[in-house]
Amino acid sequence: MRAVVYNGPRDVAVQNVPDAQVERPTDVLVRITSTNICGSDLHMYEGRTDFPRGGVFGHENLGQVAEVGGAVDRVKVGDWVAIPFNIGCGFCKNCERGLSAFCLTTADRSVVPNMAGAAYGFADMGPYRGGQADLLRVPYGDYNCLKLPPDAEERQNDYVMLADIFPTGWHATELAGLRPGESIVIYGAGPVGLMAAHAAMIKGACMVMVVDRHPDRLRLAGSIGALPIDDSKGSAVDQVLQLTNGIGADRGCECVGYQAHDPEGHEHPNMTMNYLVRCPSSDDLGHSAVFRSGGSGPSGVRG
Repeated sequence: MRAVVYNGPRDVAVQNVPDAQVERPTDVLVRITSTNICGSDLHMYEGRTDFPRGGVFGHENLGQVAEVGGAVDRVKVGDWVAIPFNIGCGFCKNCERGLSAFCLTTADRSVVPNMAGAAYGFADMGPYRGGQADLLRVPYGDYNCLKLPPDAEERQNDYVMLADIFPTGWHATELAGLRPGESIVIYGAGPVGLMAAHAAMIKGACMVMVVDRHPDRLRLAGSIGALPIDDSKGSAVDQVLQLTNGIGADRGCECVGYQAHDPEGHEHPNMTMNYLVRCPSSDDLGHSAVFRSGGSGPSGVRG
């Protein structure tokens, strides 16, 4: 089958690799039809991680079930499924608590001792190949395949967002503790930041402010009803305080990631977090959600 193979920093290529196959009775084999590129893929592409040469990228996947193992009873051949990026078993202590991103069964401790959690095509997250390929083996398929409605084939460009990017933005607002009627500031108007902004509006935020410096991203933020803040035109902290009559935002989400950098291009991993601390509400309800995996990409922001 064809797959996107990592050959070294900034060197990936579509190459032929052995077909993915059903290896265990609980496996599901999916023929991939849609897959997204994540900011975390770019970290691996740039050589910032120890992703193995010959590994296959891709943890935001959607496709049609081609084969199922003998122990699979919920997922059927022909089903359209979205495949969340983390691989859980469904029965370990963490999975039963809803913490499937920290699965104790699928973790590969031969790579990282005391590791919890696994993912497709991801550095240090197990030996699992990614889905930027013709076929993907899904372990514990009954648990890890999200069955989609009948219109999945026509709307797969929408449903593929359920594999990672929309849940990531939504979870940012969950970690921030956002409640209806509150204001929120989101640093980063890339995919994660935009999904967080969209999620905040779904949850009833009274004001959604999005900080970035790329005009195209800010236009997108404005198009979905957020208040775009261009930090290249002045301190984002001051603009947030001005928009909130000096009170500050009730909640905050950091959706830039560790590649945050100043206008000169120097990276400062803690920069946007520090700016969030400087513009909270004066009460004790302000929180920040942090994402350091992919974020919205290397957005430059300044306070």
